[in-house]
Amino acid sequence: MNGMSGARVPGDADETHEPLSPDDPLAPLPFNPYKGNRGLTRAWHAMKNSLAGFRVAIREESAFRQELTLAAILIPCGVLVPVEPVSRVLLLGSVLLVLIVELLNSSLEAAIDRISLERHELSRRAKDLGSAAVMVALGMCLMTWGLIVGPLVARWLKAWL
Repeated sequence: MNGMSGARVPGDADETHEPLSPDDPLAPLPFNPYKGNRGLTRAWHAMKNSLAGFRVAIREESAFRQELTLAAILIPCGVLVPVEPVSRVLLLGSVLLVLIVELLNSSLEAAIDRISLERHELSRRAKDLGSAAVMVALGMCLMTWGLIVGPLVARWLKAWL
């Protein structure tokens, strides 16, 4: 009961609710035994899972290995190149973005292959879209490095020649 009017309002403590169907977005999620860790224990397990993901990507994904090799070259260069801090963040961030997008693309491909290995138009489309995302990230990395480091390299070459 609402104090003044005597009318029932949603949310009253004595209001009975119908059970929510499994399709209802407000229905509670099923219990997940892997979500019980909290605090430092959760962080420790998350870090172990992340490192396992890196090991799988390095072992199984040749594109990730190639991009990791590129990152191993570009990240030290990005740290050493004489630019403003914001430019440095853009240089390093663009390289890390390529790795992030490649990891997401690899996980998408693995999930699709887990569902079915048969050829299907939607599977092809999803994999192509993931690949396109990697290409956009690589293009952004190239553009960032070209715009920030390109003029420095041109100046160094001009002074050297």
